[in-house]
Amino acid sequence: LEVLGPVQSGMSKAASGARNIWSDYIDLLNVRDENRRLKEMLNAYEEKLSVYREAYTTYLRLEEELDFRKNADFPPLTARIIGKDPAFWFHTIIVDRGENDGVVEGMVGLTSHGIVGQVIHVSNNYSKVLLAIAPSSAIDVIVQKNRVRGILKGVGENGYVMHYVLKNAQVERGDQIVTAGIGGVFSSGIPVGTVSSVHRKKRGMFLEIEVEPSVDFLHLEFLQLNLSLQQSLASEKISPDGS
Repeated sequence: LEVLGPVQSGMSKAASGARNIWSDYIDLLNVRDENRRLKEMLNAYEEKLSVYREAYTTYLRLEEELDFRKNADFPPLTARIIGKDPAFWFHTIIVDRGENDGVVEGMVGLTSHGIVGQVIHVSNNYSKVLLAIAPSSAIDVIVQKNRVRGILKGVGENGYVMHYVLKNAQVERGDQIVTAGIGGVFSSGIPVGTVSSVHRKKRGMFLEIEVEPSVDFLHLEFLQLNLSLQQSLASEKISPDGS
């Protein structure tokens, strides 16, 4: 016994240690499995959260458009933007409304923030809209505070430049620019943008006025088409010469 006792005690301790190591290994595997499961659950929740956020953002935008429709002084037709010209990103967009919905060329597109553009081509179920910030567009506008008139031309992603405003005109950064209402298509007072800079060059008669659009064209998803203009679209279409 005196001989076997220490040996058996050592073997027992070794076996106990082995059992502990094995138990720790099993626990580690369980922890890893649990971590993997928790990570999978977290990824699933993050995906759902992203979907919910997108749905909530869309809801807010639709709610904004619904409020605009309720308060509009014209019969609006909601259109979703389904495409953009890849070659001219800030020139034209495609919307999911066409002749079957009552859309005609020359019809104006708006949001609650202001002018988006004007329909330039219509098919049965779709329409192409020339954006107001496109370089080929021009709109009669006025400075809201003092009625100074000019022609607003698009410069793509950089917004607008307001032309033909005399140097002695009182125009400042922050002034609101709205439609002049000349011609019968764009009613007066529709927001177009805010003056972001005014340059008085030594040569020439006119100011160079940069205008930031009131509409966020980069994140535009919906617009309202003015159905009241189906019969009177001859005189104030967005065009290169502003006529």
